[in-house]
Amino acid sequence: MCTDAINRILVPDPSLPEVHASVRISRSPAFWRRLAGFVGPGFLIAVGYMDPGNWATDIAGGSEFGYTLLFVVMLSNLMAVLLQSLALKLGIATDRDLAQLCRTQYGRRVSQALWIGAEIAIAACDLAEVVGSAIALQLLFHIPLLAGVAVTGLDVILILLLERWGFRYLESLVIALIGTIVVLFAAQMLLSRPDYWPALTALFVPSTSIVASPTMLYIAIGILGATVMPHNLYLHSSIVQSRNYSRSTEGKREAIHFANIDSALALTIALFVNAAILIVAAAVFYRHGYFQVAAIQDAFKLLSPLVGAGAASTLFAVALLASGQNSSLTGTLAGQVVMEGFVHLRVSPWLRRLITRSLAIVPTLFVVAFTGEQGTEKLLILSQVILSLQLSFAVVPLVLFTGNRKLMGEFTNARWLQALAWTVAVLIAGLNAWLLVQTAIGRN
Repeated sequence: MCTDAINRILVPDPSLPEVHASVRISRSPAFWRRLAGFVGPGFLIAVGYMDPGNWATDIAGGSEFGYTLLFVVMLSNLMAVLLQSLALKLGIATDRDLAQLCRTQYGRRVSQALWIGAEIAIAACDLAEVVGSAIALQLLFHIPLLAGVAVTGLDVILILLLERWGFRYLESLVIALIGTIVVLFAAQMLLSRPDYWPALTALFVPSTSIVASPTMLYIAIGILGATVMPHNLYLHSSIVQSRNYSRSTEGKREAIHFANIDSALALTIALFVNAAILIVAAAVFYRHGYFQVAAIQDAFKLLSPLVGAGAASTLFAVALLASGQNSSLTGTLAGQVVMEGFVHLRVSPWLRRLITRSLAIVPTLFVVAFTGEQGTEKLLILSQVILSLQLSFAVVPLVLFTGNRKLMGEFTNARWLQALAWTVAVLIAGLNAWLLVQTAIGRN
């Protein structure tokens, strides 16, 4: 019996069954060849850390507060590395994704409440991706915003075609688009000529004004929500199981090791992109006195004149389109994982992805139709705050499960790691509670 068949027998109810254990890995003793087989899931996850929602919060933060919020970008990325590491370990160690474990470990009411929260988070994320892609199409090809929103639904067809050829093709497209974004923003960094020393200082040294200013805190938590996304935790715990590694203890240990390298590498690239967006906004808009550039369209219009390079705005819009399409691909996969995991309802992949895309497109069409471009600006940042508010409902179960020896066996979190994970969970919950207080009393 082939290894694929053996692994499927060992996992009778696999997550994302159409891709489970479908990607072969090298049996070569060479480290790099074995690592290459595991590279991919981390990049699908990293896409969510550089989507149009990140652009909106990073641009707003950079234009209004200069480099100050760079520390939030760094902190969010470090949290992401930790949480995604826990998510991938959970999936590999238990052969279940986070949504499946929530369904089996908690009562019906709790799991249903968590499912609804996860769906809200995915809808908020998808909404930002749809808006971002539509804005990019408008800026590049002058396609009306409403038509652009409708066009973004076609990415469902693209996912289905790529998966027919193999999961590796989908991963390859995502990695290629990430490479495009990195190259374009490296060029933007050169054109904007930022003050690198103040930027580096702000990246590693926090400012007390972040917590003291309600407006700055609102954007900071938006950055946190845009960076550490709840649905990415569900998705990562699932797609790491797409690799055809041995389901033995030793095979799982090796899989966790290589998956962590893949994840850390991809999230480091995401950190560069997020920091670059905020640095460009600070170097171009804040430096020239444009402190209220929260709309992506305004950033596009102002970039070339302020930078003095006609290509700057075009590079910006192309990177935005790549970002929007990339994150749409992974968002629909996350929707399938959440629905199948929590509800144990398996429907055709095309139908699930059509439902996911419709949940984003329909409300976006209404907002765009009634409020126009001004509404999309507020919608992007609000969607990221919603993501952040939902984050704890994914983080807490993740920390509980990975610290549970009955579930994890020898892969249970060490005490220091469990303490660190709870510190992150409490910090996220505390920041969100503070945001709710500030919102209730009115932001300044």
